[in-house]
Amino acid sequence: MAKENNTEGHRVKDASYATSLSTLLVETIYEKIMLKFVVEKKYRNPAYTAKMMSEEIGYNVRYISAVVRLRYRGNFSQLINDFRIREAMYMMTDKHFANMRMEDIATATGFANRQGFYAVFSRMCGMNPTDYRLKYAQHECN
Repeated sequence: MAKENNTEGHRVKDASYATSLSTLLVETIYEKIMLKFVVEKKYRNPAYTAKMMSEEIGYNVRYISAVVRLRYRGNFSQLINDFRIREAMYMMTDKHFANMRMEDIATATGFANRQGFYAVFSRMCGMNPTDYRLKYAQHECN
């Protein structure tokens, strides 16, 4: 698939390209990004990058970065970590994953290691994963 490198025939060379993207193009790219994350769960791959996404959806990496900034108000790494942490939070509070170790949750959600998982989780949630699990886990009553 050919990559879309510009809009309306103009080659854009600096960060101002973000404001030159049409609303339709922004929405199209954002839908493709969400498809990769929500449906295909590409964030589970610890090595997944904006470049890889660019190759998969056929748009320039700069466009992907611009759309993430415009729609998410963050960068690609923040977006991918947000998806990972949300899934980890779900897993830590669902009784079906109650016996799963933190390292396994980290790996299942796309973190390369436990330390990275703990650092991102603590920064985003204000507590470490173990404390979160203890506080919010759904326990079965016998």
